[in-house]
Amino acid sequence: MAEIPAVLILVGLAAYTVLGGADFGAGFWELTARGKRGEALRNHTHRSMAPVWEANHVWLIFVLVMAWTCYPEAFASIVSTLTIPLFVAGVGIILRGAAYAIRAGVRSPREEGTVSLLFALSSILTPFALGLVVGGIASGRVPVGNAAGDEITSWLNGTALLIGALAVATSAYLAAVYLAADARRIGDADMESAFRARALGAGAVAGALALAGPFVLSSDAPDLYDGLTSGLGLVALVGSAVCGVAALALVSLRRFEPARYVAAGAVVAIVAGWGIAQEPYILPGELTLEQAAAGDATITAVLIGFGAGALLLVPSLAYLFGMVLTGRFDPAAPLPPGPAVASSGEAAAREATSLRTALLCGGVTAIGAAITFVTGGGIARWVGLALMLGGAVACFGAVATLDEGEGESPPSRRAVGD
Repeated sequence: MAEIPAVLILVGLAAYTVLGGADFGAGFWELTARGKRGEALRNHTHRSMAPVWEANHVWLIFVLVMAWTCYPEAFASIVSTLTIPLFVAGVGIILRGAAYAIRAGVRSPREEGTVSLLFALSSILTPFALGLVVGGIASGRVPVGNAAGDEITSWLNGTALLIGALAVATSAYLAAVYLAADARRIGDADMESAFRARALGAGAVAGALALAGPFVLSSDAPDLYDGLTSGLGLVALVGSAVCGVAALALVSLRRFEPARYVAAGAVVAIVAGWGIAQEPYILPGELTLEQAAAGDATITAVLIGFGAGALLLVPSLAYLFGMVLTGRFDPAAPLPPGPAVASSGEAAAREATSLRTALLCGGVTAIGAAITFVTGGGIARWVGLALMLGGAVACFGAVATLDEGEGESPPSRRAVGD
């Protein structure tokens, strides 16, 4: 029971690193948006980010809520010892959001340059500060107690600085890959080439930092080093390295779409490796998950709330990102020609099939929820959780297909796109 929230926290951290990290990385590239192509680079970056940039912070909120509710003693120890980098990260998020919002109201090139610089610097500062927090925890410098750790050396050390730098480089790399893929999708060859070059450069920097990692960890965080170089931790580390090399190769070959997912896989693998390396501790050498966990009643209530929220959140985000990736949020790009107009009989049959599928998936979701919250734990609870989330996503996907092919002809679709 004590482990389930920790797994969900790692999932949230991985999602925030992959999705929110790409948003921060897009801000990083504003620093290079100078010269004749500067305005085009900035416009492409903001256009690609616009539909999702606020949505990605939901993962950070999720992680914080799960941590302070399910592991209150550990959470209190972390935020009181690592107050400075957490405060810096919070200020960075606020300044970044403000800069993004007021960009539309600038009236001169000078104002736009100032806002762009603020946006870029806060986009670098925030992931770096969050990386310092992760490094302070992972290196075992957060003891149990209210502000029990050193307020400076807990985050100003080799491990924390390495992870902070890696967070910035990884964010820039992910953003460049995603932006190159978006440029390919809308047919902008100039932006595709610009962000392909940036992706290769940032990937090389991230790879160099990753290679330096074991040397830093072996002397500064030996317990973490041992966990990452043995057992499942080593599997995750090797998997991350393989995905990283493969992603660079795909970018070099201009295969940006698969590179999106392979690059994300490299990040997810290293986040998983961190969790595996720390097990069974939430604060290495200080506090285990069992010791830190709230009571079973509290965790059960949180999981019920999570399950209910996931029924709305996960399908909604999946639908949002699906529309972004297929270009349905691109006002300047015409939609692809639609399928031939279906007969009323075919449309009715398709609608009936979608409804049956949605009902079936809804039933799977309900069964999964019952298994999750009624069973006493063990493998049954994990099966229930998988059924609940998988059923919810599939149910939403079935419902989302109900509006497809409702007799709209290709010319009318083209008019809407134009």
